[in-house]
Amino acid sequence: MLGKDAVWALGAMSGTSLDGVDAALLRTDGEVITDFGTSGYRAYSDGEREVLRAALGRWPGPGLEQALSVVQSAHVQALGQFPGAAIAGFHGQTLAHDPGGRGTHQLGDGQALARALGVPVVWDFRSLDVAQGGQGAPLAPFFHFACAKWIGADAPLAFLNLGGVGNLTWIDPSKARPEDPGALLAFDTGPANAPINDLMTRRRGQDCDRDGALAATGQVDQPALDSFLETQYFDRMPPKSLDRDDFPQIPELVRDLSDADAAATLTAMATGSVIRGMAHCPTPPTRLLVTGGGRHNPVMMGLLAAGLECEVLPVESVGLDGDMLEAQAFAYLAVRVARGLPTSCPSTTGVGAPVSGGQISQP
Repeated sequence: MLGKDAVWALGAMSGTSLDGVDAALLRTDGEVITDFGTSGYRAYSDGEREVLRAALGRWPGPGLEQALSVVQSAHVQALGQFPGAAIAGFHGQTLAHDPGGRGTHQLGDGQALARALGVPVVWDFRSLDVAQGGQGAPLAPFFHFACAKWIGADAPLAFLNLGGVGNLTWIDPSKARPEDPGALLAFDTGPANAPINDLMTRRRGQDCDRDGALAATGQVDQPALDSFLETQYFDRMPPKSLDRDDFPQIPELVRDLSDADAAATLTAMATGSVIRGMAHCPTPPTRLLVTGGGRHNPVMMGLLAAGLECEVLPVESVGLDGDMLEAQAFAYLAVRVARGLPTSCPSTTGVGAPVSGGQISQP
C-alpha cells in the first residue's frame, strides 16, 4: 500500500477510437492533484488497428491472443518511457460493455504489465462496479472533480469527453468530495468519433475526418439525424453508459449519403447527443470544457457552441491537456484504488454505494 503523501503515478488509456495509447504522469495523493508530469503517445499501426477492430464485441475466451499481444506490447512501449513512477493505472482495451448483462471486458493483463514495468499496476477498474449493479462507466468523473478543484472552479461546470463515445461530467465544485451527494452527475451522451472514424476507414481508408475537413463540405441529412435522436437512450435518466456499437442503425442511416454528407450527419449526431444530454444536468453549467479528439474538430465544436447556452471551450483554456486527460485520470484512479478510496458512486455509474474498483498486481 502507498503512504499518505503524494506520489508520481503513471496512467494509460487506449480508447474505443482505436488510435493508440496515451500515457501520462500525475502527482497526487489520490484526492488532490499536486502536479502534472510528462506524457507520451504510442500510435497503433494500421495493421494493429485492424486486429483490434476485429476483436471488438468479443468476450474473454480463445481467439484473442493476437489482440492481447497488440494491447500488451503497445502499453509496454508507451509506459516504459516513464521511469520513476510509484504505481501505474492500466485501463486496457474495451472490447465489449454490457452492464446488467454479460458485464464488461477490457482486454489486457495487468500482472504481465507489472512484471514488464517493475511497478505495481492497478487494472480491471470497471468489473467490481458492474458486479455491484453499476454501469462501470464513465470512470473519469472523480478525476474531473479533482481537476475542477485544481482550476479553482467556483460554480457548476461540466467536462465533456469526445472520444469514440461521448461522456459528460457535471460538477458542483462547492462539495468537498466527489462521492458527496450532489457533487457529480455523469453519463455517456452517445456515439462521438467512433462512427465517423469507421466511416472514414470504410469509405476512404483514413483513420478519421481530420479537423472535420470532410464534414465541413457536407450537408446534414435532417431525417437521418431526427431518426437517430428518437432513440430511447436519450430519454433515459442518467447514470447510463454505452458500448461502442450500441447504435447499430447508424451505418444504415447514412448508407446512401455522399461521403461529405455522411460525415456531416455523423458529426451532428455526436453533438445532438450532447445537447440532448445537457438537459439532464441538475443546474445549467456555466461552461463546458471539452476534452478528447473531438475538440480538434471545428465543425463539432461549432455545432456545440451553436446549440448550447453555456461557453464551450477546449480544456486547454483552463491549463489542462485534452489529449492526456483520460490517461491522467487512470493514474489518479490507480492511487485511489491503492488507498482504498472510491472510484465511482451512485451519481456517476448508478452503483448502489461508492465503490473502489480495480485489482492491484505486483511486479
